[in-house]
Amino acid sequence: MVIRWFVSVDKNFSGNISYIQVYIIWRGYKIMAVILLIETSTRVCSVGLAINGRVKAIREDHSEQYSHSSLLTVFMDEVISEAGLGRDDISAVAVSSGPGSYTGLRIGVSAAKGFCFALDVPLIAVDTMEALATHALHVISDRDEIISPVAIEGLLCPMIDARRMEVYHALFRADLSVFKPTSARIIDGDAFSEVLKTQKMFFFGDGAAKCKDVVQSHNAFFIEDIYPSVTGMAPSAFRKYHQNEFVDVAYYEPFYLKDFVAGKPKVKGLY
Repeated sequence: MVIRWFVSVDKNFSGNISYIQVYIIWRGYKIMAVILLIETSTRVCSVGLAINGRVKAIREDHSEQYSHSSLLTVFMDEVISEAGLGRDDISAVAVSSGPGSYTGLRIGVSAAKGFCFALDVPLIAVDTMEALATHALHVISDRDEIISPVAIEGLLCPMIDARRMEVYHALFRADLSVFKPTSARIIDGDAFSEVLKTQKMFFFGDGAAKCKDVVQSHNAFFIEDIYPSVTGMAPSAFRKYHQNEFVDVAYYEPFYLKDFVAGKPKVKGLY
């Protein structure tokens, strides 16, 4: 029987060791959950490695001119190496399930499947909107100048650009329970008017900019610079791993929400 020890050391700002976490990897059974995270639903290419629900290494690219396909493999190798682990230590792969860019989602899912097949590990699908809402809560908690939806019981509205004046969106309560499931919507003057009459809403994501000049309400708040990131995927991926909520590696397809329409790509490798 082979037992390997993995030691994770966290240091505070003064350089003193505050605590040491010791994990055991036991051949045939992994006491710690080491999950590779992949998010490619938009122009952002985000890859991370999470251990027991905490992101230990992350790589992201927010540039306009790039291809996810040329970055994913490099990013995956880098986060695994930074965490001091090897590919054989991976417990599962989690991928953002959509909706979002048709091509971006396909690239991410294909990479995740290839990794799962090669290492014989399970695949986890994480809802893109839930992950974006989770990430937003983390960002908001670090920005003192922003009113917290938790404090005022407001609704979170993650949005992803779906071309023209259409967005993919969902509504979540501050505890991340679903208020309104994911759907596509054309943004006009009446968008969300009924909800905004009685509740505050926090809009964010790359589709939120479309609403800023159209949705006029004292209950509408717009939070900038929040985009899909694997940091928002980690909690859901960790929960699903321990609840054995895996998808079929061979047959899984992303949640596209609407049919793909071919057109001239705006960014190499996307849409």
